[in-house]
Amino acid sequence: MAKDLYPQHEWNEKNGSIRIANEVVGVIAGLAAMEVKGVYGMSGGMVDGITELLKKKNLAKGVRVEVGEKEAAVDLYIVVEYGAKIPEVSVAVQENVKRAIESMTGLSVVEVNIHIQGVEFRQEELPAPTEKEKRVK
Repeated sequence: MAKDLYPQHEWNEKNGSIRIANEVVGVIAGLAAMEVKGVYGMSGGMVDGITELLKKKNLAKGVRVEVGEKEAAVDLYIVVEYGAKIPEVSVAVQENVKRAIESMTGLSVVEVNIHIQGVEFRQEELPAPTEKEKRVK
C-alpha cells in the first residue's frame, strides 16, 4: 500500500504495518461528499421518524465503511438540495469519494453506495426585525 503511493521509498512488512481506522476513511468520505454541488448534508439516520441532518458536524455519522488491508467499501447517507438532479449528484459523489479515499489512503475503493435520505429546501434566512418592524410591543 505505502509502496504504491511513494515508489521512491522502499517499504516492506518487516518495517511494520499501516492500519487505517474505519472512522478515518469515513471522515474522508464525508468531506468529499459535502464538496459536491447539490449535496445539502449527511444523514445520521432516523430519529423519531425524522431524518437527522448532519451538516459539517461529525460527517462520519452519515457514512458506513468497511476497510480491509487493501480495499474499502463505502455507504453514504445523504440529503440533496431541492432541484438537484439526483442521478448526477450521486455519480459526482461516487467519483469524488473514490478519488479522495484512494489518493489519501492508497486503498482501492471497490464500491461507493449512495442512499438518498431526503430532499432539503434552501431557505434564505430573514433578517431580524428592527424596532419599527416589530408587530407586538
